[in-house]
Amino acid sequence: MAKRATTVFSCTECGSQSPRWLGRCPECEAWNSLAEEPLPAGDPAGPPRLSAALAPVPIDRVDPLEAPRVTTGLPNFDRVLGGGIVPGGVVLVGGEPGVGKSTLLLQIAQRVATRGRVLYVSGEESPAQIAMRARRLGAADPGISLFAETSVDRVAEAIESMRPAAAIVDSIQTMWSGRNGSSAGSVGQVREAAATLMATAKRLAIPIFLIGHITKEGTIAGPKTLEHVVDTVLYFEGDKLQDSRLIRAYKNRFGPVNEVAMYRMHDDGLEEISNPSAALLAERSRAAGSAIVAAVEGTRPFLIEVQALVSPSQYANPKRMAMGIDANRLSLLLAVL
Repeated sequence: MAKRATTVFSCTECGSQSPRWLGRCPECEAWNSLAEEPLPAGDPAGPPRLSAALAPVPIDRVDPLEAPRVTTGLPNFDRVLGGGIVPGGVVLVGGEPGVGKSTLLLQIAQRVATRGRVLYVSGEESPAQIAMRARRLGAADPGISLFAETSVDRVAEAIESMRPAAAIVDSIQTMWSGRNGSSAGSVGQVREAAATLMATAKRLAIPIFLIGHITKEGTIAGPKTLEHVVDTVLYFEGDKLQDSRLIRAYKNRFGPVNEVAMYRMHDDGLEEISNPSAALLAERSRAAGSAIVAAVEGTRPFLIEVQALVSPSQYANPKRMAMGIDANRLSLLLAVL
């Protein structure tokens, strides 16, 4: 009798599976994207029977979700979300280490805690470390409950028993499930943890924020299906050597995409910039070659400065370089001029 395979190789980009490792995924043709993970154990009882509560129903008999959105107290962040937090929505926030993801969500937790309890789950820091940061930010609200746990099943049980106004998981890569035998942070564990939290959020109508790590390529670590599972994907961008931060929506089932919120990092937390155009033009150069351009991001325009520097070239073909603007667009503009 042939030996039953215990592992499978899953593509981190498209989620397709292969019984052996391949250098290139046969479905999405991505290179070096197959990761090994154990196969789930089969259920000896067979597939579950369809209950009456889960039977298909006509669309005109389904009650629409009419619960009002919950505002975070941060107008720009509410704009990025499409008007506020949606009950039962799952928001994935990604960004480089040290950019301020935990700081932002702790400030959001402090504002949401004025309307109800907030559960802050940490798989990386101890409650003492989070409490120390909260006191520094002025966000040590008694309505925030800290839970140091990495088991996604126990986290789901805590959410169900507590029924908070919102839950924050820091981070999704540290969560693990007993239904998957691989280590925490693997493709299978990240997918299983996200699916468990997504089902919990939809069943209890509780918004959940997930913090995601960033790879060296600038994408959220884990399978690409992680971004497909959640409702909203936000990227927290910024240079750690500067105080400016940007939050950009790359996916939003409840609002427009490409919305941008601008913040300034201080010792006591993040401060919203109400007029981003004025902040971007505060240090505008008065030299020749500077121009103001109106760029549309999401549903509102931003005024930004574009600088051009021209110098004589000793080569037959001049070299053209661009930073912050598409090189092909630059070539088209030069050809028109």
